[in-house]
Amino acid sequence: MITDRRLKSEIESVREALEGGATSIQLRIKNAPTGEMIKIGKEIRELTKEYDALYFVDDRLDVALATDADGVQLGPEDMPISLAKEIGPNLIIGASVYSLEEALKAEKEGADYLGAGSVFPTPTKRDVKVIGLEGLKRIVESVKIPVVAIGGINHKNARDVLKTGVDGIAIISAIMGAEDVKRATEEMRKIIEEVLR
Repeated sequence: MITDRRLKSEIESVREALEGGATSIQLRIKNAPTGEMIKIGKEIRELTKEYDALYFVDDRLDVALATDADGVQLGPEDMPISLAKEIGPNLIIGASVYSLEEALKAEKEGADYLGAGSVFPTPTKRDVKVIGLEGLKRIVESVKIPVVAIGGINHKNARDVLKTGVDGIAIISAIMGAEDVKRATEEMRKIIEEVLR
């Protein structure tokens, strides 16, 4: 699950998602002071330890290191993957990719996994390129590293996404925007386990 404060505050929603069975949490805050990100990140780190889940930070290697994160997710405009690996050799480095070309490039640069999308149109990022299920499947078939699908994934379309062979799905609105975050997470976990079993 990826946080989005436009939908719900981070700490409470993270706790509920973890209770519902989320296996990985990514802190994503755009335009917040670094100090605030570190404070929230440290709290999320504690929660994820409690629930034995992974904790990632979006875009910000400094915040990932300062909050003892498991990894960082970098986009094409962020710090180069090779440099991030030098600075944080123990971090899992994920690369956000929006095309097959970007996926192959990120794999070559040493990314540990890919966040590929946007699979569907998404309210979270209005101007994002949509690759669809076919584009996602092409990426999955062309790389050797794990692929996590992102973008517009919800309870209705998650099965189709999982059937492309991805290793996981990242969800924002379908969980953060739900009235009951814990229940929404539990239902999504059931779908994932059904398909990936």
